Amino acid sequence: MITNEEFLRISSYVKQRYGIDLSQKKVIVNGRLENHLKSGGWKNYNHFMDDVEKDKSGSLEKMLVDLLTTNHTYFMREFEHFDYFKKEVLPWIKKKESGRKDVRVWCGAASTGEEPYMIAMVLADFFGLEKNQWDMKLLATDLSTGVLQQAMAGVYNADQLTKMPESWKRHFFKAINNGSQYKVTDELKQQVIFRKFNLMDPFPFKRKMHTIFMRNVMIYFDEPTKRVLVQKIYDALEPGGYLFIGTTETLDRGSTPFKIIQPSIFRKEG
Repeated sequence: MITNEEFLRISSYVKQRYGIDLSQKKVIVNGRLENHLKSGGWKNYNHFMDDVEKDKSGSLEKMLVDLLTTNHTYFMREFEHFDYFKKEVLPWIKKKESGRKDVRVWCGAASTGEEPYMIAMVLADFFGLEKNQWDMKLLATDLSTGVLQQAMAGVYNADQLTKMPESWKRHFFKAINNGSQYKVTDELKQQVIFRKFNLMDPFPFKRKMHTIFMRNVMIYFDEPTKRVLVQKIYDALEPGGYLFIGTTETLDRGSTPFKIIQPSIFRKEG
């Protein structure tokens, strides 16, 4: 079992580098790391962390981050967001960018790809036959290399697509392995750019975003870190741009610069 001192060392390391607050998650940290310590031959957590800090290749730190960040997601999750995106946000973008034909959307928690592919499907559905006239490449980032590799592969078990409309399944996926799995079509895959990115780093965007999906990410941050992140998101949005967060998450109404549209949908004034 992890000691308090070992837990403090790991949680401080992750907080300092990635802003992730694990201070109340001792049991989870122990549960996620215990088997890997045993199979890797480390005597204890301090022994493991010594190696993480000495490892110049960064592969042990990558493993630590992959193990500690939860990546539970699924197609059609919190679908009301995609509905609002299609009915309210995309008509606004289409009107605003009718000259440049440019849609800039960022999914900041790509995980295993379900969410960015859902956004890409909604974009394709909305623009229909006009989609080739528009640049609608979607940026999808995550901290974990492991989940990004799965996302880029774009292969999902059949039961992961059960709630998806049949028309989308037919249009955007190809059945493989006798129908036990489905693979995202190359056309849809080309719409999404997957990149590894730490939200604590400066945002590298040359142009401002129309919409940012940052769903089920804030739960990992304490209030001061969250306030800094929300301000960075606000600054990265076009005037009138939208932010979507998870339906169980909240922003402090007193300190947020955003206008609240619905409890988990926010808009930048302008």
